[in-house]
Amino acid sequence: MEKYLNILTKSPLLKGVAEDEIGTLLSCLSASVSSYEKNSFILRAGDPADSVGMILSGGAHVIKEDFWGNRNLLSHIAPSQLFAETYACSTSMTLAVSVIAVEPTTVLFLGIRRLLTTCTSACTFHTRLIRNLLSVMAEKNLLLHDKLTHMTQRTTREKLLSYLSSESARQDSASFELPFNRQQLADFLSVDRSAMSNELCKMRDEGLLRFYKSSVTLLQKQD
Repeated sequence: MEKYLNILTKSPLLKGVAEDEIGTLLSCLSASVSSYEKNSFILRAGDPADSVGMILSGGAHVIKEDFWGNRNLLSHIAPSQLFAETYACSTSMTLAVSVIAVEPTTVLFLGIRRLLTTCTSACTFHTRLIRNLLSVMAEKNLLLHDKLTHMTQRTTREKLLSYLSSESARQDSASFELPFNRQQLADFLSVDRSAMSNELCKMRDEGLLRFYKSSVTLLQKQD
């Protein structure tokens, strides 16, 4: 795990845990590591949710599929970020969403029972981990609220403006990188890709923004 130490120390779950404690912590939590090829499923809806996942390298999307296989993109997961923690902590212990690798991806899995239960060694970091886990879950609830805000806008332009404004605030910059490509962004906002691309071009021509691939700069409209 030495090569992933930089990622582990950035994880919100391990906030406040010293580097020299991480090895002991992972051993206590019976951590395991798995690798996945691009477009392969890391977790599928209906799987038991008994572990918390953390991306060590690569990236993944959380998706929701209906009966006919239509996908709704819920979120992007980057290195050091967690997934499946809400389901793992729930009483049902069964996933209602799937997690799919969008590039070659390595994942660390931590057993939820070992994480939430103080071990016989009385490790000092257990209380800190539980507090950190609650913070992660609270933040994701806020992100879900943001997504609902974008989705309830009436037009494609309003959805884009809501999302881009929120992303600019989250990254604390008028210039930022989107975590999605064009099709993924359309899926995330539940809009038609062509209509969304046309709207982005109109917004660019009106001086509201500049974009190149996944790079976006928001502009103050000149009178």
